[in-house]
Amino acid sequence: MKDNQHLAQYVNTLGQDLLRRFGERIHKVSIDAGFSCPNRDGTLGTGGCSFCNNDSFVPEHGEEPSVQAQVHTGLEAVVRVTGARKVLAYFQAYTNTYAETALLRQLYEEALTLPAVVGISVGTRPDCVPDQVLDLLQEIQNNGYLVWLELGLQSAFDSTLQAINRGHGFASYQEAIERAHQRQLKVCTHLIVGLPGETPAHALRSLQQVVHLGVEGLKIHPLHVVKNTRLAYEWRQGQYLPWTQEQYIDCAVEMIRQTPAEVVFHRITGTASRDILLAPSWCEHKWPIINGITQRMAALGARQGDQTHNGASPALCFFRTDGLSR
Repeated sequence: MKDNQHLAQYVNTLGQDLLRRFGERIHKVSIDAGFSCPNRDGTLGTGGCSFCNNDSFVPEHGEEPSVQAQVHTGLEAVVRVTGARKVLAYFQAYTNTYAETALLRQLYEEALTLPAVVGISVGTRPDCVPDQVLDLLQEIQNNGYLVWLELGLQSAFDSTLQAINRGHGFASYQEAIERAHQRQLKVCTHLIVGLPGETPAHALRSLQQVVHLGVEGLKIHPLHVVKNTRLAYEWRQGQYLPWTQEQYIDCAVEMIRQTPAEVVFHRITGTASRDILLAPSWCEHKWPIINGITQRMAALGARQGDQTHNGASPALCFFRTDGLSR
């Protein structure tokens, strides 16, 4: 694992935030707790999002190990590679609030009972966070654990969300983050750059919308085409053209510069494994992208938040949106 030290000179990374908070290095450990998604089990739909490869989330050898077993395995890897001895348990696969509250409590507490776990990060959808789930997360936070609620928005444009079969609109996100903030929960919002029909101006406008609502964390990554998805069909038919590496780096740098310095970046790129990745090929490896963003920031003399003064950037002023609350 490479070190994010140079990136952290320009970007407020999660690793640096955890180091400041705990006084030692903390790493995320991903957990698959066996959740499903309402956009694939028939509640909202059956196909899932157009970019989502359902097979990539399905265990190859029977059921996943227990939550504690997964944390132990992840911790062993973290200790071996980095020397860090504390972790943040990341409930990642599918919709990790999509169950009865009693079951969620059981799963979250199974991770939190381990001494090495300092808190949980819970990935979910904006339309799957009822009050009782937020109350549970608030209770865990009040007990002294770090809690991040990760909301997969992807785009602030209702037309895009409909086109990718997301199953919810921007209003669901706005309502969810308001209720989370009523409970003093920190929210990390996921945005995908390069969605079908979107330009850099769309990505910047989506960023502006979530920043306006007071988000505490962000994840951004490029859209990649993987096997067994509707997006793969569209790509083969020439209906979708992936962004180049340079286009993504340019857009990511501008998004970082327009993000307030106090917002924590949990991720600035994303990858797919070679066995399922179709395009673009550069999405197989993260470090060329991270290094490219770092080098671009250094060349510009730029820092996170240096384009947030005096309101919106001029780059946004010409651009209007559809289906957004103002």
